[in-house]
Amino acid sequence: MEKVKVENVSGNIPEKKFSTGGLTATVWENQGKNKEGLDVSYRTVSFQRRYMDKNGEWQSTNTLRVNDLPKASLVLQKAFEYLVMKEMQSYNAA
Repeated sequence: MEKVKVENVSGNIPEKKFSTGGLTATVWENQGKNKEGLDVSYRTVSFQRRYMDKNGEWQSTNTLRVNDLPKASLVLQKAFEYLVMKEMQSYNAA
């Protein structure tokens, strides 16, 4: 079974990364304004696949091969679980 690597990060960098092999789902915390003009915080998830090209250089893409789909599903599910738990903690703290 493939292991999922989890990274906790802070500052002006991603909030959390979930990766397995060359696939990574990254959670970002963003700041914006709601309809009433109040400051709000919201999260987004980016996804990428890293691979080495024929020249030995690392590249990134969001295109997946068939064999990438199970791993992609895994890291995206972990990102979703993280976001749901984070939301539940926010509601419980209020």
